[in-house]
Amino acid sequence: MKKILFLLLFLCISNSFAQEYFPSNTGVKSSEKKVYAFTNATIYVTPEQVIKKGTLLVKDGKVVSVGKSVTIPKEAQVINLDGKSIYPSFVDAYSTFGIAKPKRESNRGQRPQYDADRKGYYWNDHIRPDIDASSEFKFDSKKAKELLAAGFGTVNTHLEDGIMQGNGMLVTLNPNSSDAYRILDKKSGNYLSFSKSVKSRQSYPTSRMGAMALLRQTYLDADWYANGNAKNTDLALEALNNNKNLSQIFNAGNYLDNLRADKIGDQFGIQYTIVGGGNEYERINDIKATNATYILPIDFKKAYDVSNPFLANKISLSDMRAWNQEPSNPAILAKNKIPFALTTYKLKNVKDFTTNIQKAITYGLDKTTALEALTSIPASILKNDKVGNLKEGSYANFLITSGDIFNPKTTLFENWTQGAKNIINPMDIEDITGNYTLNVNGTSYTMAVTGKGAKQTAEIKKVEEKINSSFSFADDWVTISLKEGDNFTRLTGQLDNKQLKGTAIDNNGNESQWTATYTSKIDEKKKDKKEEDKTPEVVAVSFPNVGYGNATKPQKETILIKNATVWTSENSEVLNNTDVLIKDGKIAQIGTNLSNRNAKVIDGTEKYVTAGIIDEHSHIAASAVNEAGHNSSAEVTIEDVVNPDDINIYRNITGGVTSIQILHGSANPIGGRSAIIKLKWGENADGMLYNNSPKFIKFALGENVKQSNWGDLQTVRFPQTRMGVEQVYIDYFQRAKEYDALKKSGKPYRKDIELETLAEIINKERFITCHSYVQSEINMLMKVAEQFNFNINTFTHILEGYKVADKMKKHGVGGSTFSDWWAYKYEVNDAIPYNAAIMHNQGITVAINSDDAEMSRRLNQEAAKLVKYGGLSEQEAWATVTINPAKLLHLNDRTGSIKVGKDADVVLWSGNPLSIYSKAEKTIIDGAVYFDIEQDLEKRKAIKAERAKLINMMLQEKLKGGKTQAPKKKTQKLFHCDTE
Repeated sequence: MKKILFLLLFLCISNSFAQEYFPSNTGVKSSEKKVYAFTNATIYVTPEQVIKKGTLLVKDGKVVSVGKSVTIPKEAQVINLDGKSIYPSFVDAYSTFGIAKPKRESNRGQRPQYDADRKGYYWNDHIRPDIDASSEFKFDSKKAKELLAAGFGTVNTHLEDGIMQGNGMLVTLNPNSSDAYRILDKKSGNYLSFSKSVKSRQSYPTSRMGAMALLRQTYLDADWYANGNAKNTDLALEALNNNKNLSQIFNAGNYLDNLRADKIGDQFGIQYTIVGGGNEYERINDIKATNATYILPIDFKKAYDVSNPFLANKISLSDMRAWNQEPSNPAILAKNKIPFALTTYKLKNVKDFTTNIQKAITYGLDKTTALEALTSIPASILKNDKVGNLKEGSYANFLITSGDIFNPKTTLFENWTQGAKNIINPMDIEDITGNYTLNVNGTSYTMAVTGKGAKQTAEIKKVEEKINSSFSFADDWVTISLKEGDNFTRLTGQLDNKQLKGTAIDNNGNESQWTATYTSKIDEKKKDKKEEDKTPEVVAVSFPNVGYGNATKPQKETILIKNATVWTSENSEVLNNTDVLIKDGKIAQIGTNLSNRNAKVIDGTEKYVTAGIIDEHSHIAASAVNEAGHNSSAEVTIEDVVNPDDINIYRNITGGVTSIQILHGSANPIGGRSAIIKLKWGENADGMLYNNSPKFIKFALGENVKQSNWGDLQTVRFPQTRMGVEQVYIDYFQRAKEYDALKKSGKPYRKDIELETLAEIINKERFITCHSYVQSEINMLMKVAEQFNFNINTFTHILEGYKVADKMKKHGVGGSTFSDWWAYKYEVNDAIPYNAAIMHNQGITVAINSDDAEMSRRLNQEAAKLVKYGGLSEQEAWATVTINPAKLLHLNDRTGSIKVGKDADVVLWSGNPLSIYSKAEKTIIDGAVYFDIEQDLEKRKAIKAERAKLINMMLQEKLKGGKTQAPKKKTQKLFHCDTE
């Protein structure tokens, strides 16, 4: 019988949504077009257009009319919603609803794949703009039910796979319909990310900067293709060009990647809608400057379980802050007038969406803005004016609620999609809220029933003692369980004229009668006022938003350091009892008895002033260092992945380091382009980059590039020998030479970022820093460079430089080396600690570098070793970490020494800078103090106090019944040349 009823129901539903031109073979064909009139409701036509006591008229799944004076047709079914509200159903602008997550193929035991599998498409399998979401879609009734219960009526879904992911589709969550009606738009947007496709094993790209370079090259190639210049058919580029007028939605996932995505968009005139990560508040001014609309996940972190103090010590301050600060993210974007939509994306449980949006409102998000973020803004992103509102002609996707949609006490009764009703909570549940006197077996209790509809709950007390109890009210029946000690009593009953009564059964099975007599209303106002007073405390954001971050960004000051010993790094000159005036970011004066009434005066007596240390070879402050997917990655740049939040920046300035060259690693013979930055702790990534920076690129020789230390499976990529490395260089430079000639000829050419970079080397516009060890390879690269009429700028590591110092001098190359590293791998066996001194004595410009996050903060001590190994003077040794690296980086006219007119990159030391006992007391960059040893002590105290405050807040969260997570230690990945 049940099967027959189900079949009849299915046929009714199918018929009601069957296409009108389909033939009927099951009976007489009829057309049922229902008309509904919802009257006396508070109707939110849009978030800002609200009609009191209005009428919503719906026909054929769309809004026919809305207003106060709507003419209701005779055939309409009138539904009186007096005291209730109607809202547009929510729109989720970023979803994977109904599309299965692709499974990653196992790479275990397989050699790397360098070429694409897909034939007739782009050369890289991770570029997939041709993917059509509708071909992967299958309506998920279970997930639809969850989303409907959360208030969503429409979702924008796609296949989340690849760097370019193809188009998405707009779907109404109508479980009673078919895809022919549910799918509103088969091309609702074009989707991108920085993540590779799990369907392909193709190696490139292996890094964030590689993904960015690939996107740039793809856009260039799409333009070349669109202009009819390509000789082949490329289905991926065709699809990309066809989708360019769609909304471009980029899943970035955190504030740094938001800015990186926007950077690519700006380069190609594309304004992405960016799917953020919830930490946009950390750099809100930068986020605003993107001019992007954001889609914000609200998967707020759970509090950490900090009840064990030893485990709590593992949690970083930045993670603690994230728990506290993330709920304020939507409010902060709104305050800064940054448009955004909210999404269920990243939530493990859709039920958490309602709770989290209420939490965001508690943290300051305006309710009208919240409604816009769920209706009109996602509709605008998707360029669809028929969803997210209840204007005439829009889809009849709407919610019926008991009141304010964002009030925790409000009940969502129904979610209508395309004019079809989806019951979330029965609307006809009686309101039994109030205070009652409960009598059971001669015992009297007080009972307070609160909530609305199906959410009505009760708190039961005996005198002032709260009784352990459960309460439910459904289908006009009340069910109560009481537990006192080891005794249970079960109550069932019904409402009878403001009185609840029924049967009670104790734990011995004895029956009796019980009653609950209504006495008064709940004093809601008093309770609400108390709740309103509990505004969550949000700790302040710092720059960067980690421990030791600055409350405000350091500003240029006028500073006068008096009576110091000044190591100028200018021809080994030392000035005793000397004053240095810093003004407008420059070294303004050097002398004695200087004065300036506006200056902050610092007593330098018995202290030393030097230029800031420069690390020619560093890998800190970067989100990636190696793009290992090809044997040449000249198209990538470290400037794309500068990470201003790296704590190693702060650690370096505590050691007097002011500038570094962040080099690409040594994964390939031709690596990526460098980023030369000043360690302005608290600035954003762009603010750290040198203005008009000299152009550098990393090359590499030796074991790493021929993959001899990568494992037995890594024998596919060319080159696999040292002589093969030479051939790679000759081949690429010859191609670059031919490319440059074609470009200069004025004939059409396909712009190639990789060859553009290599042509800059040939044209002496870009300098090479080359990772090197063995003398034979050092000679080889100098000869290759001379063959193409340019010079190598710097050999870094260069641990066999002492063997070929005469040839290096003749070629005109500098050496940036370690002080005393040797024998840490086979090709370093011949290294000696006198290497730097021998090269120096041959007249080579020699620098000491770190290639290590720990060593870089002690480069003053590394330089001191040259006094021991090779007998350099103190000033000659000090030059290897100041003026010499500045010369190697072509920055010696701007920094690297104490000279009037140069950038005020200055360090005040407590004693001789080469002493292991000396400390950097102040590190000044461009005239602003970025490190002060006294402020450092204050920061340590502040960190301790803030941790204690956040731990107490988390303990209270747990005591209130909030969800918690186990403590986790954040482990930072430190990069070196060979880091993957």
